[in-house]
Parts: sequence; structure tokens; C-alpha cells
Amino acid sequence: MSLNPSQAAAVGHTCGPMLVLAGPGSGKTTVITERTRNLIVNEGVAPSNILVITFTKAAATEMKERFCRLMGDKKYPVTFGTFHAVFFQILKYAYGFNSGNIAREEQRFQFMREIIGRMRLEYEDEKEFIGDLLGEISLVKNTGIPLEHYYPRNCAKEVFVKIYQAYDDAMRRRRLIDFDDMLVYCYELLAQREDILSAWQRKFQHILIDEFQDINKVQFDIIKMLALPENNLFVVGDDDQSIYRFRGAKPELMLGFESVYPQAKRALLDINYRSPEEIVRASLRLISHNTQRFEKKMKSFAGVEGDRKLSAEAGDNPQGMGANRPALPKGRVCYHTWNSQQEEGKGIIEQILQSCKAGYAYNDCAVLFRTNTQPRMFMSQLMAYNIPFRTRDNIPNLYEHWITRDILAYIRLALGSRSRKDVLGIMNRPNRYITRESLEEETVAFDVWADYFYDKDQHWVAERIEQLEADLRVLSRLGPFAAINYIRMGIGYEGYLLEYAKYRRISEDNLIDVLDELQDGAREFAGYDAWFAHMEAYTEELSQQKRMQELSGDCVSLSTFHSAKGLEYPIVHILDVNEGVAPYKKAVLDADLQEERRMFYVGVTRARESLFIHSVKKYNGKDMELSRFLGEMQGEGAGE
Repeated sequence: MSLNPSQAAAVGHTCGPMLVLAGPGSGKTTVITERTRNLIVNEGVAPSNILVITFTKAAATEMKERFCRLMGDKKYPVTFGTFHAVFFQILKYAYGFNSGNIAREEQRFQFMREIIGRMRLEYEDEKEFIGDLLGEISLVKNTGIPLEHYYPRNCAKEVFVKIYQAYDDAMRRRRLIDFDDMLVYCYELLAQREDILSAWQRKFQHILIDEFQDINKVQFDIIKMLALPENNLFVVGDDDQSIYRFRGAKPELMLGFESVYPQAKRALLDINYRSPEEIVRASLRLISHNTQRFEKKMKSFAGVEGDRKLSAEAGDNPQGMGANRPALPKGRVCYHTWNSQQEEGKGIIEQILQSCKAGYAYNDCAVLFRTNTQPRMFMSQLMAYNIPFRTRDNIPNLYEHWITRDILAYIRLALGSRSRKDVLGIMNRPNRYITRESLEEETVAFDVWADYFYDKDQHWVAERIEQLEADLRVLSRLGPFAAINYIRMGIGYEGYLLEYAKYRRISEDNLIDVLDELQDGAREFAGYDAWFAHMEAYTEELSQQKRMQELSGDCVSLSTFHSAKGLEYPIVHILDVNEGVAPYKKAVLDADLQEERRMFYVGVTRARESLFIHSVKKYNGKDMELSRFLGEMQGEGAGE
């Protein structure tokens, strides 16, 4: 196999620590498998003493399969696995754990459901609230932050401490561990038992780690112990693609590798075998605006060779860029600004159809975005055009959100419903201080309901019921768009959401965004029948799409930047490249903005042949600015 000089230097490294900076499409999988082979064939290392770690089970399986092919399909006892698989193996030998000790997701949710039930906490969406809490517990464990020093985002500190301790107690009493516990327990075991640590150090004398930029503090602390005393630690990654701060991964860990190991060698895989020169140069202009990074001068293999057909052997791209396909017009990087999201979606669909006419398949096209709520309108348009698609993320249905349920309850009441369920759902949103006990009948009569409070000499409550009835009469005369606006501003529902966000200590913007998107989507419907029919059809089609995704082969891929990492497509479209979306509006600190830029860089570098960047002038009906990333990609304010 032909390796370029940088790859050969990394593969030929013998002993001691080494840091390999591997830019997008630079052949890192090839380097890891070739190095594993070299250790066995040329350095005489026993295969059973080699550990290769990556972050996902799929990546570990692919790495193992490529290594087996490289070795002529002979079996060698090299350990390929994820961090969790390797650490669980250590715990299994020490504590006798088996798969039955790993908590299932539904068990974790049930424990948390019982805990928050006992604590009588208020929340609107149970699944969302529990997911947020479990995410924070995971962050505490993965970062090694002492619980007393952690300030939670979803509830008061003293409440979070009680939840954390109750959850931990529920797990321990049942002798269950979650994936985060695997890290914590393994660290504690190896730190306290030198005999066990020594045994695993003898077992794993050479450690190779893929995607090192995604490592968190606890994982790195364990690896540092296992690598002693020889420190034969070979780490491969790209700090520019570190995008998991929310899980405890920080590029600082990779940036500080040579401080931990001053004797470490360094190699830079500087040839991109995936993308053409125009995309590579645009991506470098973008990422050069980050200050906390290793400087890298990447080159496109197409530019180096003066040939647009790429070598599949030298990189991780088995098809080769542009193989047997016509080039799309208008250059490699195209920028489009649309008036609205509707116009943007139609424009992208036309470009996808044009690509298919030019000889591409739906599979060759990916549409990427910053958040998993962005593509909802675009998905609706794909359905209308009968274009098959698959989503790599869970795209929440806007019409099943609890805020939408509240709005629809108001509208059903305005249209004549007197269901007790509908009334209970909204009677204190905003808070009218009405008790549930005042509603006993399944069908509510507003005059009888008001009389209940007049009889109790609580006139102010009765008057609020009468005002609610008056508001419903106003709503009955309005169309969908105006009705939502009246519920928000006239009735005060938006103020209720702001109070709820403050109470829950969550982003009020996220809640208001749901209202904005719902209202903007309702703009095109003059009456409720058409709007309700659209919601029903969209929900049914979404369910149908989910069922079809596993069966259908040729589909357009929809993915967040996070889920697209590690993948590549001939044609990439990026949605809504606007301030407040990419970069996201919550990115206030410099560290947050640099992470946003890394995410966008990941999206840009997924493209093998053509990249389309799309921006909008209006987003959910609001005026938008173009993203600063556009100027950075085009060379404004920074060199290459």
C-alpha cells in the first residue's frame, strides 16, 4: 500500500507517545490499521498486547474489519473496542459484572420518574425534563467535577444534588451501572488497586486511540494510568473537529497532550483525500479564525496531483471523489441567500433534482443543519415532492410539542369544545390561580364554573373565568395565525412561558422558538380545517417515513453537524447559515463560539465534490443576518 510521507512517519513510529494530527479525509483509519500491522509484523509486538480504542461500536467494528483485510483475513487477537467496552471488560474481571448489570434506558428513566415524583417537581414535558437531568448527571461524571462544585442548568442546585444522590442510590441498590459509571468505577478501581492496574498495563503495552479530540477528562485519566510505564500511547485526532463539549470532551485535552508527554513525537496528516481544493481552502479560511488550535496547512490530494480523481488506497474514501460522475455547474462551493425558509427548501429540492438528472442518486446528497428542529419545514416539503429521505437524528414533531398542545387546546375551546381535559390543560397557563377541584364534570359550563367561585366569595377567580370565556369568543373569530398571536400576547401565554423558563432555569429562547415556528407555519392557512388536516397528514407521513427509512435504499440524508461527523457525501447542502442559528444564539463566550465554528467546519468538510451554503433573510418570520462564517469562508478578515 502506498503511504504519503506523513502517513509513513506515523505508521513507522516505534515506542513512546505520539500525537497524530489528522485533518478531514486524511487517511487516519489507514494509519491506525497500518500501524497496528507494523507493530506486529516489523516490531514483533504480540497482537494480544495491542489495544485500539475508538468512540463508537460501528467505528470499532469497521477498524477491526479493515485490519483483518490488511492481514489477509487471518485472525489476530488485537483488542478493538470503544472506551466503554474496554472499561467494562476491566470491571467485569474485577467485580464479576455481566450485561445484566448494565441499566437499560427505560430503567434509568423509571428511576428518575419515581425520584421527581417523590420530590413533586413541576415540569411540562416529563421526557424532556428527565432527559435533561440525566444529561447533567452524565456531564458531572464525565468531567470529574465534584458534585458540590457543579451548578445545574435545569433546576436549583440543592434540588439537583438530591436528585443525583437518589439516582445514584437507586442504581447501587440494584447493582446496576450506566455507561458513565463504567468510566467512574474503572478510574476508582485502577487508582486504588495497583495490582489490578499492573495486570492491565502488562496486557495493553501499546494503546492506539482514534478520534482523540473527543476524549473527556475521566477517559484520559484512565488511559494515562494504563499506558504507564512505557507510555506507548499513539493518539490520532483533529482538534478542529472537537464538538462534544456538552459531553465533557474538550479540545484542551488534545492541545495539552504534549505538555503531559513532553517527549511525544508529532505527525501531521496534511493531505485531504476527500475534498477538492476549493472546499479545502474555504474550510481552512473558516477554521483559522479559531485561536485555540494546532496550526495545520492542509492540501487537497486533487490539487497536489493535479488530478480530480482521488486515490482510494491512500485515504478513507473507497469511491474516490468524482469517480464516473459529471461535475455540477457553478463551482465547488456555492452560496445562496433566500427570502424565506419556504423558498430555501424549494431551492434545495430543485438543486437535488438537478443533481439526480446529472447522474447522481439521492444517496449522494446530504442536507446538514445546526439543530434537530431546523429541518421540520424542509421535511414537509420533501414529503410534498415525494422525495425519500432518512434522518440521522430524532427530529421532534412540532405538532406533538407540549406548547403546541396548549395552543391547540385554546383553539379547540374557542371552536366550541368544553372538554374538561382541554380546560385543565390551559386554565393556569397563564396562571389564573384556579383549582382543579372546581372542575368535576367532564363537560365544562363556564357560567356554572364561575358561579362555583362566586358562591365561595372568590369573585376575582370567577372574573378570570369570565375573561377566559371572553378571550375564547375573540379567538373564535380569528384565523390560525392571528389566533396564535392573540394567545401569545392578548391572553399572556408567552409571558407564562418566560416565567416557566425562569423557574426551570432553561433557555426561554428555545420555548419562544417553538411558538415562532408554529405561528409562522400557520401563516399559509386561512382556516382551521386545512391547518388541522396538514398537521395530521404531516404526523402520519413522518411516522411512515420512519418506518420506511430502514427499507428504502436511495434517500437524501438529513443530519445535524454532530451526527454527520465521520461521514462524507458527494454533495452537501447546509441549511440556515445565519447569525443565531450557525453560530447558535446561545454561543456568547469565546469558547462557545469556537465550538460553533468547529461544528460548522465539520459540516463543510463532509463534502467530497460540491458544497452548497444556504442562508435566509427571514427565519420563522423574523429578519435574520447572514452568518459571520460566510465571510470567514470567503477570506474576509483572515488569511489562509
